[in-house]
Amino acid sequence: MAAKEETKEKYTKYERARIIGSRALQISMGAPFMIKLSKKELEEMNYDPILIAKKEFEAGVIPMTVVRPLPKKVEEEEEK
Repeated sequence: MAAKEETKEKYTKYERARIIGSRALQISMGAPFMIKLSKKELEEMNYDPILIAKKEFEAGVIPMTVVRPLPKKVEEEEEK
């Protein structure tokens, strides 16, 4: 379960929601699953794309990255 702990620390709750939401949209549009799920598991989840995306996120297999803006360096103006 190291992947689950890593992903929780690596992303903010907003980034996590965006990644899961984007992946759920892909799944609902017919994208193949990134993890192996049995028919029983899918029936238990009621074929819900969000639950499937959460399971993929926890497994750490969603190929999405987050680009965060870095703080800008403020250069001091040289005195004349």
